[in-house]
Amino acid sequence: MSPEPNPSQEPSAPLFAAVYDPATALIERTLLRPHREYLVANLDGTVLDLGAGTGAMFPYFESVATASTEFHAIEPDPHMRRQAAEQANTQATPIHIESSPAEALPYDEDTFDVVITSMVFCTIPDIESAMSEITRVLKPGGELRFFEHVIDDGWRARLQSTLAPLWKRLAGGCHLTRQTGTRLVADQSFDVVEIERLNLGITPIRPFVRGRLRKRSVSSTR
Repeated sequence: MSPEPNPSQEPSAPLFAAVYDPATALIERTLLRPHREYLVANLDGTVLDLGAGTGAMFPYFESVATASTEFHAIEPDPHMRRQAAEQANTQATPIHIESSPAEALPYDEDTFDVVITSMVFCTIPDIESAMSEITRVLKPGGELRFFEHVIDDGWRARLQSTLAPLWKRLAGGCHLTRQTGTRLVADQSFDVVEIERLNLGITPIRPFVRGRLRKRSVSSTR
């Protein structure tokens, strides 16, 4: 059995990066649009796109940019990051992109007002470390906004579990069976603002959870 990826090692999935935008173009224009708009609604302050991929969120950042917003992004995969940089160059609003993984963010404590994750927790090797880093870089009262696919119920969950090893190899390290929503709302550093489960998508990428968490001014014991 292959070991889990080391977060310190740069991920690289050139084929997945090459096909990602063409494969998702239709659902980006239709199915995903309202959920990406949800992530940027009433956005203000300094924002981090955690795992920018090919830059799908960047046009939405542009649509809400004001004099008081500042945008940053990380993307550790060099092939995805190159496409994200190309996407950023088409936007009028600057977006500062770093190569760091979610488990080792290159920012000071209390830097961001909002951290956004969009279909990224499925690929992060060490979720616990990533959540610690998100907590560290968010200001007290800052928000974690998320839109993530999770494991389903019944026969769909069994199918996801069967497909998971092959899917992970083909889809850039994507895990089909994570319970991301449950993990996020259980974090004692955050209060739940809202969360909802959406019977959205097609098996094996179904269902999704989306929501907002607010960092507590004084964190409870984890």
